[in-house]
Amino acid sequence: MIRGIDPHEMSHSSHLHSTPARAIGTVGIVAKASLAGVGAVLGEVADWLAARGIRAVFERDTAALAGRRDLASPTKDELARTVDLVLVLGGDGTLIGMANRIVTADADIPILAVNFGSLGFLTEITLPELYSSLESTLSGTAGVEDRQMLQSRVVRASRLLADRLVLNDVVITKGALSSLIDLSVSVSDQFVTQVSADGLIVASPTGSTAYNLSAGGPIVHPAVAALLITPIAPHTLTHRPIVIPARSEVRIRPKLDEAHEEAFVSFDGQFGFQLRHDDLVTIQQAARPLKLVRAEARNYFAVLREKLKWGER
Repeated sequence: MIRGIDPHEMSHSSHLHSTPARAIGTVGIVAKASLAGVGAVLGEVADWLAARGIRAVFERDTAALAGRRDLASPTKDELARTVDLVLVLGGDGTLIGMANRIVTADADIPILAVNFGSLGFLTEITLPELYSSLESTLSGTAGVEDRQMLQSRVVRASRLLADRLVLNDVVITKGALSSLIDLSVSVSDQFVTQVSADGLIVASPTGSTAYNLSAGGPIVHPAVAALLITPIAPHTLTHRPIVIPARSEVRIRPKLDEAHEEAFVSFDGQFGFQLRHDDLVTIQQAARPLKLVRAEARNYFAVLREKLKWGER
């Protein structure tokens, strides 16, 4: 049963439930490379887990941060396929990088993300809450949300160029020398519009508080099964953000008629490339969601209040 939400109105966008009942015997640990002082924390976490009969597995770069180059540590891709829980120490970007790998590996495992700095929209668990969150996750009492992922493909002349899973958004933007770009937008088999703008964002509810928010798009609660389409600085001000059902497929074709016009696509801001005229970019809900461990100390609205400084003067 979803707490406070009618299950009949839910997709797998964000389904709150308890941690899987299966025993967690191996915890994969991934840390942001530039974090000061993370080496000591990594050693402490490994010892804490070992005292409870649980094996810590450091991702390759994280093992170097911990000073454990002697370990045969896996890559991030290998880690996602071989552990029962992933612990991320870092910010939202570190979490997003692992989210893609976990869902791509079709791994039905939760991710526990701890922010070393200020509270993140996704990494909402703070460092002082690390061990209590680990304890509740291992005991199966922690709240876990299913966060909707997006699957995006790029096709050029019937050839598949990219097939990516993203947590936040797929963004198409103009090149530095382009004044505007024209993008033909359809939803499933229905033509929507041709928008002339600096670009276009297609976001998940989780991604609504990322680039979408900066571009004037709405905040959508992660429990809502939806996709968001937000123009970036549209030439016609009546082109506004739109929220559509999660089961839809968004289809975008750049119309690059002039030699100086350039368009680029990026996936969660971590991978991208240049598009050509009439390439087809599709975005739809992915088959599997990401399982994200929630903070016990605050709810979604508390995170919004803190990050967006609501109520402050």
